[in-house]
Amino acid sequence: MEETKKKSRKLWYFLAFVSICAMIAMFQFKPEWSWVTFPFVGTFVAGSMDVL
Repeated sequence: MEETKKKSRKLWYFLAFVSICAMIAMFQFKPEWSWVTFPFVGTFVAGSMDVL
């Protein structure tokens, strides 16, 4: 049976937090460009949940 390594997901959580903050800032200051942050939020949230 293979042993699975326990990966640290702190970086993923940090990047998810930063991208969510960027998304909120974009909603406040440039709402027409807020869609640009969606792929980053989705990728980093999925990475923090260990889906990737």
